[in-house]
Amino acid sequence: MDESELVRVRDAFADAARRADQAGFEIAEVHAAHGYLLHQFLSPAVNDRGDEYGGSFENRLRYPLEVIDAVRAVWPDEKPLFVRISATDWLPDRDSWSIEDSIRFADHAAAHGVDLIDVSAGGIHPDQQLPDTGPEYQVPYANQISEESDATIRVGAVGAITTPEQAYALVRNDRADLAILGREHLRDPYFTIHAAQKLDRMDEVELPRQYLRAF
Repeated sequence: MDESELVRVRDAFADAARRADQAGFEIAEVHAAHGYLLHQFLSPAVNDRGDEYGGSFENRLRYPLEVIDAVRAVWPDEKPLFVRISATDWLPDRDSWSIEDSIRFADHAAAHGVDLIDVSAGGIHPDQQLPDTGPEYQVPYANQISEESDATIRVGAVGAITTPEQAYALVRNDRADLAILGREHLRDPYFTIHAAQKLDRMDEVELPRQYLRAF
């Protein structure tokens, strides 16, 4: 990407955030994980640029932070801004993005107006070495970023969180500020309501009256 392309894509992120606000969305998330464009800038495993956007840690952060600044400039102050990252590239045998890098990134992100780091992992290279993908297998990354970051920034945990009890315990035990579920919502579009039932929190759920008898 040359300078004009960098500007065009950066502005496209801002335009998307502006449209999301106009459409009524309450949270915006910048995707910088899983091999997508911003992750490619962050990770030394694939970023081989020789300009100010490649090489050192600070240079590799430059473009993702420019995008974050552009989004934050148009996203209302009262609405949270999330950034999703891969906490590690899972490439221990080569120069790559690590959990230590993610902790440093969290400090920079907080200074640029990010409210929460959505902590996932991997996805940048086919040689990645996946760990045991059992329940909550990525949660320790979120916990480590929360504990070791110098900034006061919230973290969201992901990875095989499939039950209301898991999600509730993560937050109540201060292992993360937010439990983030994706596939479980696909399997059960009413997961949130079913979770409220299991946790005896139905008084906090707003349902159309016509639906009440189904739950």
